[in-house]
Amino acid sequence: MPVQKNAPPRAKSVMTRPSGSSVSSVERAMRVLRVMSEGSNARLTDIAVAADLDKATALRLLEMMVRDGFVLRDAATKQYALGPELMVLGAAALRRFDPRPLAKPSLMRLVGQFEDSVVLSIPSGIESLCIDVEEGSYPIRANYLRVGSRRPLGVGAGSLALLAWMPEAEREAALEILLAQLQRYPRIDSRLLHERIAEARDKGYAVLLDVVVDRMGGIGVPILDVNGKPVAAISIAALNERILSREAELGQALQREAMVCQVRWAEAMHCGARTAHRMAAHGPPR
Repeated sequence: MPVQKNAPPRAKSVMTRPSGSSVSSVERAMRVLRVMSEGSNARLTDIAVAADLDKATALRLLEMMVRDGFVLRDAATKQYALGPELMVLGAAALRRFDPRPLAKPSLMRLVGQFEDSVVLSIPSGIESLCIDVEEGSYPIRANYLRVGSRRPLGVGAGSLALLAWMPEAEREAALEILLAQLQRYPRIDSRLLHERIAEARDKGYAVLLDVVVDRMGGIGVPILDVNGKPVAAISIAALNERILSREAELGQALQREAMVCQVRWAEAMHCGARTAHRMAAHGPPR
């Protein structure tokens, strides 16, 4: 029987609320889309609570987005899901920035070597966003490991790696905001985050065990751009004992694959810059 590990109960989506009382319709709509970006179908009530909106406002926004194809509504279940227009926008955005093709071979190699699930995440404000998952053959499933799931930076090994390798000034600014938004994770506080960040910088990889989900944890590394800033992170999620018994081996393999991804990323950015320079000088190809 597969071991099922449940994520902590969902709360309101992690985002910085405007300080004033006036919130525009655009801001409300963005809240709704961010809540729905985790990928699962949702009821009106769930969306309204997670987006911190009343049901009437959430319904009005959803109806507008359904009309324009950004959201779909199942007539039978009355649940909402992201629509095809958002897929078009997402594909357009990822043509400019999409680490998935670069990292996919690394994710597959790590799964083949260690049999545990491997996650690719990118930073999104003060959150990490899961953009790819390769499920391992080891019989364990964690329902928080899904494409589109978001976590505050520092919650999870890949998310911690993104935080740990941010420039110091940016990291400290992010921590000031994050520490007020970690009520869902009572085992994570300022002291623990600073300790784990220091350990990660010393070892070259981040480890976080038994603080998000009981008996489970992760080990992760950042993928850095040419300026040393994290653009993504690769992490392995597993039972605590499977990480502790192989920590050095896991860490070395992750660092090796991250280096491969960094080289490929630098090459891709260099090619993109050359293409942009050529188009600026001569115009697009006819």
